Amino acid sequence: MKKLSFAFILLLLVAVVSACGSSEKSEDGKSAALNTKKLVIGVTAGPHEEITEKVAEVAKKDGLEIQLKVFSDYVLPNTALNEGSLDANSFQHVPFLTQYNKDKGDDLVSVGKTILNPMGIYSKKYKSFDDVPNGSKFALPNDPTNGSRALEILEKEGYITLKDTGDDLPTIYDVDQNKKNLKFIELEAAQIPKQLSEVAAAAINTNFALEANLSPKKDAILLEGTDSPYTNVIVVRKENKNDPTIKKFIKAYQSDEVKKFVEEKYEGSIIPSW
Repeated sequence: MKKLSFAFILLLLVAVVSACGSSEKSEDGKSAALNTKKLVIGVTAGPHEEITEKVAEVAKKDGLEIQLKVFSDYVLPNTALNEGSLDANSFQHVPFLTQYNKDKGDDLVSVGKTILNPMGIYSKKYKSFDDVPNGSKFALPNDPTNGSRALEILEKEGYITLKDTGDDLPTIYDVDQNKKNLKFIELEAAQIPKQLSEVAAAAINTNFALEANLSPKKDAILLEGTDSPYTNVIVVRKENKNDPTIKKFIKAYQSDEVKKFVEEKYEGSIIPSW
């Protein structure tokens, strides 16, 4: 009976490990070639999830199954990819990836462009940023890349100036001139739409704006331009950057069928970048 119980436990452990991802492991523990028929892709809820569901439809025609794992924040998709429970993820732009690798000492890499989610500045109280009173509260994401992105929008529109930070991302402490004497409130990106009524204005990432029924094109009082460097990308572990199954996924993503889906569904609020 003891032998039978031990065998059952061992079988269960093998099943759990096998379910963690679709890649095989080499002797040194790193990911070897990926499963040629199935990929596990991490996305954030909202547009990235919806678009990748369309990508899965296209990939299926080419014999590739896409399984989605949906996350509600910007940290776990990279952690899961690095640990091997994902084969790739699609939710972030290059500056965010660069900062993540720098902070965590990882070497995740970008392998293909996806979409631009133009960051917008929103307000429930004012129709123009010019109408925002001096000394007002302004909410922005507390992660370094999206926080700096919000500040760069304000700088481009002439409401603040930023000190030269060299290779470092600017923070609220690098604001030099503050035309409206804005009081900066840093919050988790996902929480900002819920706090919009508590501040004069706020910078909100497109995926969270759409979840809150805010249209970047219609509702933003300031909107990032199409020349933004914050195009989103498909990210993989370094050892998988040339994997043929990943290339098949990229081909499906950057297809005319997916581009048409994005353009028709989001009507300019999200822009295909390939």
